[in-house]
Parts: sequence; structure tokens; C-alpha cells
Amino acid sequence: MTNNTLTIIQAIEIENDLKQFTGTEQYHRHFTGGLFTDGVDYMAENFGAYWLLDIIFSYQRKEPFQVWELKVENDKGTVTMVEDTDCPILVRQEIPFTDFPLPYFKLWLCDGVLLLPSEY
Repeated sequence: MTNNTLTIIQAIEIENDLKQFTGTEQYHRHFTGGLFTDGVDYMAENFGAYWLLDIIFSYQRKEPFQVWELKVENDKGTVTMVEDTDCPILVRQEIPFTDFPLPYFKLWLCDGVLLLPSEY
């Protein structure tokens, strides 16, 4: 299933499925060498969003904890990264077109592993 074929109901179902991930059985390796969890892999596969992982891993820095957010409005997206929720934005990338089905999505990168907040 690609995100072009997702309906709102399917997107909500996938979002609810993501809440079930509370850990990971294995780590997946991004081509840049970064690691991500089963929940992140599920999200990327079902939303057709491996491009989001490419963006995140292309900006890797030394911060041990990073909060990554994707905000989508009118088929345009903004990806941002902060060290913590009350810190200034360190990375901001505009996405001229996205069919990511949710208006907002958050990921954490903790000690080099990208994960869903529920997997922390």
C-alpha cells in the first residue's frame, strides 16, 4: 500500500496501530548507518515515508536526544528538529509536496536510534 491509496480511515487505523508499538524486536539499518525501530519501519512502509527517514538521517548531529516533527498542511510539509521540546529549532526543512496522510507526526532520535515516542 502506498500513501497515494490511503484513505483518512486507513491513515487513522495505521496511526492507532503505531500506538501499539512499545518496544522493538529488532533494529533496522538505514543506508546512512542510522538505526530505527520496528514501529518506525511500520510507519515508513505503510505511509510510504522512507523519505522522512532519509531527511532525519541526513541531518545527524551529536545531540543524544532529538525531537523530529513533520507538520503537513495543503500537501506541503515542514520537518523540524529540536534537542528537547522547549529548545529552539535546530533543523528546518520545507517539503514542497507530500501526500503524508497525517497533519502532524513526531519521532524521537535517542542515542542514535530513531523511534516512535511510544517505543521509548
